[in-house]
Amino acid sequence: MKAERLFSQAGDAVIGPLLITPRVFGDDRGFFFESWNQRAFAAALEADGQPVPEFVQDNHSRSSQGVLRGLHYQLPPHPQGKLVRCVLGEIFDVAVDIRHGSPTFGQWVAARLSAVNHQQFWVPEGFAHGFLTLSESAEVLYKTTDFWSRDCERVIRWDDPQLAITWPAVAELGADGPLLSEKDAAAPLLTALSEP
Repeated sequence: MKAERLFSQAGDAVIGPLLITPRVFGDDRGFFFESWNQRAFAAALEADGQPVPEFVQDNHSRSSQGVLRGLHYQLPPHPQGKLVRCVLGEIFDVAVDIRHGSPTFGQWVAARLSAVNHQQFWVPEGFAHGFLTLSESAEVLYKTTDFWSRDCERVIRWDDPQLAITWPAVAELGADGPLLSEKDAAAPLLTALSEP
């Protein structure tokens, strides 16, 4: 397993999120890889100076092409870290630094996750998370470090001009843009949020 930091649109290394690439063994019969190995994941986080979380919940979502989910996060006392992977299709996965006082506050990093590349994206607590479905459909699995909490759940607008996320293919989705839930469509801007 290989873990690497990602760089924001400003060129800064954002400390926290990691792109994880497993070692895949394949031949003409198919492939095999370890999709989850607690020891390897802990070693990658410890090498990056991060605490090792305990995962308490697994989630599975299916989305049609053009669906954009996010940017979601949870406030204390139930912040969530997420380990995300795409097992069908392809998504553009984004993490936004919302840690007040962070030198990269408001910056974002992204990765294309797919059933072909088998990569995983570690989105730690203190980051808002969202993704856009690029393929005809996509299935996304993710582990979380805390349970979902209606009272703590928050969302930031996907097209916040301050964030200026370069979502691929959004211009090709037509005048209506990406397909959003009511909650995501009504989300506030980053500037409207109080300190998490």
